[in-house]
Amino acid sequence: MPEHSYLAAVRESYDTVASDYFARVKAPSELDPLSRGMLDVFAEMVRTAGLGPVADLGCGPGKVTAHLAERHVPAFGMDLSPAMIELARTAHPGLPFGVGSMTALPIADDSLGGILAYYSTHHTPPVLLPVVFGEFHRTLAPGACLMLAGHVGADQHLRPTQAYGGHPVSYESYLLPPDRIAELLKQAGLVLTARLVEEPAEGAQRTFATLLARKPERP
Repeated sequence: MPEHSYLAAVRESYDTVASDYFARVKAPSELDPLSRGMLDVFAEMVRTAGLGPVADLGCGPGKVTAHLAERHVPAFGMDLSPAMIELARTAHPGLPFGVGSMTALPIADDSLGGILAYYSTHHTPPVLLPVVFGEFHRTLAPGACLMLAGHVGADQHLRPTQAYGGHPVSYESYLLPPDRIAELLKQAGLVLTARLVEEPAEGAQRTFATLLARKPERP
């Protein structure tokens, strides 16, 4: 299957910024209480269900993957950027990491006990989100849980030229309303179970949302 054209820009950009991204992006232990709490709720849900391993998709340098593992979740990380995966393997040698795309996951049907997409879907053009969410549905085991968190907005299309210390980037970002994301998850066959929208902190401009969903049990 040919690769979607936007993926090359995302891969190249994150390969370029990888080292500064690793240095600048906070570990889960440094996040605000709400963000940490949602990650811990997800960890408890997937650990209790015991349906299989959890895929941290768009894992970057593996900080969140390691957070899940510390909470006794059998987690592995996958990212489009080889440079990010190299950093993740170096920082967390006891955890499995691999290069891959959310548009065509190298994962068997019905095999995952959970998926975490943590600030990793906003570079996907909206027209291709059904492809990504369809892959989430395909690979989740019946009854398994998805947590999707990230930037949201009023159909904003951003084209930054620099990021993470002034490095050049060519990726684009798409900030959709939470209701639109929820509807696309529903269309993919997932059942929304909770959502949290966090207003921007003082001096910040971005709104963040976390959505929890599950794949229905088979009848």
